[in-house]
Amino acid sequence: MADTPKLSEVEHVKEASNYLRGTLAESLVNPLTGALYPDDTHLIKFHGSYQQTDRDLDSERKRQKLEPLYSLMIRVRVPGGIASPAQWRRMDELADQYGNHTLKLTTRQAFQLHGVLKRDLKKTIQGFNEALLDSIAGCGDVNRNVMCNPNPHESPLHAAVYEVSKQISAHLTPRTSAYWDLWLNGEPQFSSAPNEGEEDAEPIYGKTYLPRKFKIALAIPPYNDTDIFANDLGLIAIEEGGQLVGFNVAVGGGMGMTFGMPDTYPRLADIIGFVPTEKVVDACEKIVTIQRDWGNRENRKFSRLKYTVDRVGLDVFKQELGQRLGFTVEPTRPYQFRSSGDAYGWSLQSDGRAHLTLFVEGGRVLDRDGYALKTALREIAAFHTGDFRLTGNQNLIIANIAPEHRLSVQAVLQQHGVAIEAGKEYTALRRGALACVALPTCTLAFAEAERYLPELLNRLDRVIRQQGLAQDDILLRMTGCPNGCARPYLGEIGLVGRAVGRYNLYLGAAFNGERMNKLYKEMLDEDGIEQELTPLLADYAQNRQPQERFGDFVIRQGYVQPTASGLTFHE
Repeated sequence: MADTPKLSEVEHVKEASNYLRGTLAESLVNPLTGALYPDDTHLIKFHGSYQQTDRDLDSERKRQKLEPLYSLMIRVRVPGGIASPAQWRRMDELADQYGNHTLKLTTRQAFQLHGVLKRDLKKTIQGFNEALLDSIAGCGDVNRNVMCNPNPHESPLHAAVYEVSKQISAHLTPRTSAYWDLWLNGEPQFSSAPNEGEEDAEPIYGKTYLPRKFKIALAIPPYNDTDIFANDLGLIAIEEGGQLVGFNVAVGGGMGMTFGMPDTYPRLADIIGFVPTEKVVDACEKIVTIQRDWGNRENRKFSRLKYTVDRVGLDVFKQELGQRLGFTVEPTRPYQFRSSGDAYGWSLQSDGRAHLTLFVEGGRVLDRDGYALKTALREIAAFHTGDFRLTGNQNLIIANIAPEHRLSVQAVLQQHGVAIEAGKEYTALRRGALACVALPTCTLAFAEAERYLPELLNRLDRVIRQQGLAQDDILLRMTGCPNGCARPYLGEIGLVGRAVGRYNLYLGAAFNGERMNKLYKEMLDEDGIEQELTPLLADYAQNRQPQERFGDFVIRQGYVQPTASGLTFHE
């Protein structure tokens, strides 16, 4: 008889949680600490929240014999990235009322609120649920926010793909009533809530949910602005005659790894074939159930779908998917991606409505001297009749602006110091840069990212301008640890924190998101980063071929070798 696998601690917590309830109700009213009970710190993630501390204050609070300053980060789902003006206003209000007076736009098209105290958590969650937003499955071992190209009104194809993203999101939302019991006094707000009188059950996930988080993204060629290959499941929209006919399906992507463990690695998803539109939700469900049944529940460092795919092999995975679906996926349809970034500024529709894509540095919506983005967007939301769209690159689209409101939108932004034409004020390097939150709140961060990247870019911008590259798109991505929340391994320049003030430098990813980068130098400080990149950028400016991207150039020049797959990432 085979040995019973030794399950990780989190698996036992989920099993005993009564469908994600645990002792959260007791944790929330415990007045002796600002923290949750240890087991509940795992369960709160399924409700869209992480317990954090302000690490800037840890030493001083310890000296004063105080516990760390605990708070909660809340991640609010925005399927497909589209929010109404009323929802934007509510998130703005909650950031001021209970959070740290800022909004974070994530690389997965979600809102994040930071600095919410335990005593305010329930009121905050109730606040955005009243605006028909929710945080269930914002984090945890379930399918997270479903990403989609954020401009569905550009064409009927965009609208159709957005609808599919909403269907997938609703279908894979957990069915437990714990979310409504804990936060909303048992009153369900959405159709995904259990029917009245039903006992809790999870027909897709089961009682212990998935082994780890699961991410899905949809993209519409030629724009890979959701970085679909970084996801467990990526869907590439295929059109014929201007109509959506289905999706190429890619499985096994994921950015995280652990330093010192070469058996962990980032990986890009592999395309396994084509599925018609009417069958794609079922295909998503069956892929999720394969991971549910086959994923590693013993060691969470190896629990993502990418390790399952590499362990069993792509052919076996495809065969199992066909058996569960009752049909074989069709051959891959032709497609082409050109870019993975956002196009800034104004764009017009044939009906006279307009979209304005704004650069939001680090995805942080805030007010500071001479730049009051948060106030400007709140004022716009008061009269805007379209919607707000969060992009996968931490930026914001004010979308479907009525013709009579366009001048008003522009005037409000200019009044508050917000650049409309980002290309005139910022280098392309800065416009395309991504950063995770990192310090001071992320418990996993070794180094700074969001707070530090603008300072580093001030130095790199000087180099860029000296070489005549100010308007040349080069993708730079920085994270404070190797878990890869800002997708650093898809940066033509990737910086991953190793220690405070020290970063590994990676080079050579593809501009369209179809190739990862490779380690170039380790443990660089700020001077070291500038010293290493300056001659590379000078070489690129002088010796690149027409239309050659920086990531392709450093490979052609032999600075790094191309990464063929996740399994060769560390070679």
